[in-house]
Amino acid sequence: MSAGRAANHLSIALFSGFRSERVMDSAPALLTSYKMGQFNLEHRVVLAPLTRCRAYGNVPQPAHMSLYYCQRATPGGFLISEACAVSETARGSQDVPGLWADEQVEAWKPIVDAVHAKGAVFFAQLWHSGRASLLEWQPNGQAPVSSTDKSADIYPVPRRLETEEIPHIVDDFRISARNAIRAGFDGVEIHAANGYLFDQFMKDGTNDRDDAYGGTLENRCLFTAEVVAAVAAEVGADRLGIRLSPFTDYIDCSDSDPETLALHVIRHILNPIGMLYCHMLEPRMRVNPDDGKLTLPHMLLPFRKAFRGTFIVCGGYDREEGDAAIASGYGDLVAYGRLFIANPDLPTRFARNAELNKYDRSAFYTSDPVIGYIDYPFLDQL
Repeated sequence: MSAGRAANHLSIALFSGFRSERVMDSAPALLTSYKMGQFNLEHRVVLAPLTRCRAYGNVPQPAHMSLYYCQRATPGGFLISEACAVSETARGSQDVPGLWADEQVEAWKPIVDAVHAKGAVFFAQLWHSGRASLLEWQPNGQAPVSSTDKSADIYPVPRRLETEEIPHIVDDFRISARNAIRAGFDGVEIHAANGYLFDQFMKDGTNDRDDAYGGTLENRCLFTAEVVAAVAAEVGADRLGIRLSPFTDYIDCSDSDPETLALHVIRHILNPIGMLYCHMLEPRMRVNPDDGKLTLPHMLLPFRKAFRGTFIVCGGYDREEGDAAIASGYGDLVAYGRLFIANPDLPTRFARNAELNKYDRSAFYTSDPVIGYIDYPFLDQL
């Protein structure tokens, strides 16, 4: 084990307040059962929400999407869907699924049913990209909407939402949450991370508003608070999760005090309603000066301690890191993205400590319904 990896293990092993078992226990902690509210999970390996761009015309495609999710479904496993746009203006990529129209709800139903037939729990992630969208993905080529009128990265200049328009965006989330339950999903996750619309409101590096949704920390978090309250009222807080990335600066969204921001959201928005889970991203991986390798910063501990529900960690974890995080109590569940794309039987491979398939990054966001999507081999096919 490298010095950097050992230091990472020590940083979470020292977290005695939530420690549940020894890091080196013979039974991998990732493969132990866990009760998340009303949901009984047989292991703690979560399929992270992953944009895949195979929902042609923003309508889920049961033929290949059912197979994709079923390949990654296990009895008592927990899957979070790719980001589902809550409206036409919410789209931030081509061929992403939506949950704003009846046609989309009906198309999701056989996919969700197939996942449930495998015995897995399935949540839909609800998404609005805000300014992180191109004109070609917007109705009539209009400007994307945001908290600001400042553009970012490759994206066009957005239109600043008027104060009176924001309740309509809140309602889009409420309606999409209701549609997710109609489609059969067990619950929903609000995508409030990765530089998309919620980050554009919450982070002071982006929000330059002077109305009730800008200025103070409380005002910047008001949009998040309103969406959380509306969705919880619609589907129940016991079926609601949220994804946050306070430390990341994706799409030019950064905050001067990310820890205070995230703790405010947890203490004043999530905990009071009894939200089921908080799914949080580690900061970007850093280069360890001892060996030059990328290493996890492990900076989520204050949020783990503050949040009263299930805490999901995500971002660069491998089997060893994930097992240490669970064994030490640093997280309750670990979400995997790239590794789960390339290894549909990831929990089995972890259980056997088997070699992993390598992922093909070039096929992450292509539209091919097979290549880089449902063609990664299982262990028993090797």
